Amino acid sequence: MLFVVNQDGLAVRYASLELKSDREFVLVAVKQNGSALRYASEELKGDRECVLVAVKQAGSALRYASQELQKDREIVIVAVEQDALALQYASKELHGELELQEKPNNCHACRRH
Repeated sequence: MLFVVNQDGLAVRYASLELKSDREFVLVAVKQNGSALRYASEELKGDRECVLVAVKQAGSALRYASQELQKDREIVIVAVEQDALALQYASKELHGELELQEKPNNCHACRRH
């Protein structure tokens, strides 16, 4: 199964509950496709490293992170730098503190007010 998720991270959805709770297995899946975080155990959705790897690959994976990590400034910034639309999944507290700034190369990044 590890080979399969290394090729297609979303294949984690077919994994056993035990594998969905296995940190190393989920890390392989989210590295290949950040949206695989959706199928991870609740515990791993709250694992900072798993979420950070996921949002680096797909910023929108922030939607699957625990509420606590949706409040994590570093994780939110990484997510929004990868996909500006990920800001909608950040905590309300961070919405007031962060803003999007258009970069010349059409990338988006967060910065403090």
